[in-house]
Amino acid sequence: MSNVFGLDIGTRNVVGTVGYRTEDEKFTVVAQCVREHETRAMLDGQIHDIGRVAKIIKEIKEELERQVGGQLSEVCIAAAGRVLKTVTAHVEIEYPEESVVHGEDIHTLHLLGVEKAQEELKEKNDTRYKFYCVGYSVVKYYLNDEIFISLEGHKANVIACDIIVTFLPEDVVDGLYSAVGQAGLVVANMTLEPIAAINVAIPETFRMLNLALVDVGAGTSDISITKDGSIIAYGMIPYAGDELTEVIVQHYLVDFKTAEKMKLDSTTQTEITYEDIMSISHTIPSSELWELVAPVVDKITSEIAAKIRELNGNKSVSACFVVGGGGKIHGFTEMLAQYLDLVKERVALRGEEVLREVTFQQADIKKDPLLVTPIGICLNYYEQKNNFIMVRFNGERLKLYDNSHLTIVDAALAAGFPNEQIFPQRGMSINFTVNGAARIARGETGEAAVVTMNGKPAHINTPLEPNCEIIIEPSTVGRDAVCTVNQLEEYTNSTIAFVVNGKMVTCPKFVQVNGGLEPGSYQIQAGDVIETRNFYTVGQVAEFMDVEVDKDREILVNNREADFDTLVYENFSIEWTVLSFGVAEEPYEQPQLRNASRDAESLEESKEAADMKPATQQTVSPVSVGKEIVVFVNGEPVTLSGKEEYIFVDIFDRITFDLNAGRGRAIVTMINGRQAQFTEVLSHGDKVELYWKEN
Repeated sequence: MSNVFGLDIGTRNVVGTVGYRTEDEKFTVVAQCVREHETRAMLDGQIHDIGRVAKIIKEIKEELERQVGGQLSEVCIAAAGRVLKTVTAHVEIEYPEESVVHGEDIHTLHLLGVEKAQEELKEKNDTRYKFYCVGYSVVKYYLNDEIFISLEGHKANVIACDIIVTFLPEDVVDGLYSAVGQAGLVVANMTLEPIAAINVAIPETFRMLNLALVDVGAGTSDISITKDGSIIAYGMIPYAGDELTEVIVQHYLVDFKTAEKMKLDSTTQTEITYEDIMSISHTIPSSELWELVAPVVDKITSEIAAKIRELNGNKSVSACFVVGGGGKIHGFTEMLAQYLDLVKERVALRGEEVLREVTFQQADIKKDPLLVTPIGICLNYYEQKNNFIMVRFNGERLKLYDNSHLTIVDAALAAGFPNEQIFPQRGMSINFTVNGAARIARGETGEAAVVTMNGKPAHINTPLEPNCEIIIEPSTVGRDAVCTVNQLEEYTNSTIAFVVNGKMVTCPKFVQVNGGLEPGSYQIQAGDVIETRNFYTVGQVAEFMDVEVDKDREILVNNREADFDTLVYENFSIEWTVLSFGVAEEPYEQPQLRNASRDAESLEESKEAADMKPATQQTVSPVSVGKEIVVFVNGEPVTLSGKEEYIFVDIFDRITFDLNAGRGRAIVTMINGRQAQFTEVLSHGDKVELYWKEN
């Protein structure tokens, strides 16, 4: 059987345990190592000196590797309940029809509970801390609204659960991860210390009773409450064994390490021998030290009792168990019993008796309350192993349900990273019409998102690794489209010809925008209606030719009398008398279309009389508007238009599909019956399948 490495990173000691769970649910410890912090690198359960803690962890790792004769790469850890927040949530899953409940359904139910608790905490959080989920416990399961102990294997229409989710500030969690990482280890599972302790100290058979478990460490005292078969609450107070040690330091003028030894010796010996900072040796009775620390023990136990009552609905419990080294000091359990209004026999240290189901292969290990939490950390691995994978995405730690197929895009979706910031974005396009035909001028394409994992280049389909660091620099938006009239083919290549005094004169066609003439430099706006004009006025022809026409002499259009406002069409003839060339009058004011249209009606007879029709408008190639394809998404046709090429992710712009509704499930992406990636190119007629995988 494979071994599990559990590490209890305490304020005073770091305890490492390696072992495995047997088929009969018992646990065998194959290696054990305890190291005391050389300095006060941790305070109140939080790491203050990451480097020194990492050094201790590495020493323990190497010692345990020596004992087991192999390498250890993954570790299970637990966090102390400093600034602990708990949220209780109720969630349910309704099946379309009666179905058998599988393990995957239960895992999804748990994840829904965690997500709901996170949302509630965000709404209620009134602190500067950013909280991270470090563990959860199911209070009750429901099968079709009936309370059930276990759901798996039953048939149900609806399953539900009440779940208590625990949160700690992210900086507490980050410190643990950093220290473990510097020691060359990867976190395989993380829980809360009271969760780990209660799994050993109070078996499920006891949890019908209203009990309290107090794990008294060096910096914190963590508390759990059971009732009606479930864990109903977690809590902590920031007072524990270090409070006692500091009193000893001050009174006896010793260093902290010596004071710790004196405190420990007082629990097993009648006399204590120590050397103070002046190198003077002393021997005192243990009872003297007990009297010294009694006021502090009184303070700690009164605070613990008050917290227990608060967590238990403002009333005491039926009994209380104490684990951890801090609770071994003389008089601790007796004082706690007084504050809980219990007889002293109902408040007791739990050590050897709760480790009966634990076998130690090392003969020299004594079963002790100090070992309860590290063994519980190992056992918790079996409860939550492989359910989740933890990663850091753009600085935010995420816990994802591990379906063995997670990629960076799954982390991005879970973090709520905008889809449009993953792929390159074009600048704003301009939609307009030219001679009634739709046109589009496209913006420039931006830069794709820059994706790295653990500092190395990656892409959105790179598989996730446990505890990896993912950074996505958002894609950029290209420059918005800019298009002017003189960029239109109709403006540059479309012409109109007239016969002037017997000679053919070719002129560019005028362009009007929204009914008014505009120069070639005009910048086209969205929605503009652009038309090329198939006529000039006589005055505009004169201006184009840069000639001065004698207005006192007769002007003829198609042999009929005309003036400067008369309209002339393709191949119309103009006859006039030119006074001079290159010295035209002041620029002729262009008439508006509404005037020209009115004049056009009056000239219809002239056109007929001349038996001449305007030449057919020149056919020109339109500005590219992209191709249009149809694909079938889950059997329904979806039209994609406006681009030259389409990739899988483009379908999300045309369908309704909530990318945040996975609830721990994997997203299935198929094209023509085979697995596809988000960036795969689509073709006309492709059959696309898109849905959440149900296990």
